[in-house]
Amino acid sequence: MAIVHADTYADFSREVLNASGRVLVDFWAEWCGPCRMMAPVLEEFDKAYADIKVVKVNVDEVSEPAAQYRIDSIPALLLFENGEVKARTVGAMPLAQLAAKLGL
Repeated sequence: MAIVHADTYADFSREVLNASGRVLVDFWAEWCGPCRMMAPVLEEFDKAYADIKVVKVNVDEVSEPAAQYRIDSIPALLLFENGEVKARTVGAMPLAQLAAKLGL
């Protein structure tokens, strides 16, 4: 499954809050070095966990979800299931560590 970019709050609602199943949301920003380091890790995650949709939200362009989920450090990665947060972690890390922190 391809990584989805939520460019509006409506996109976020459709792709994350109204989605059935699990969705990993990456809250990031273009200027954030650790966020850029996570990009290839998220590509790996997308291939390794094909049953989990990956959605990226640029906090500088779509601030509502970041405020709603109290994102104060990025990259912040939240695992949603049927629209509810099930796990969250902050910071750049390799795939195995990300999976462990998310309980996968």
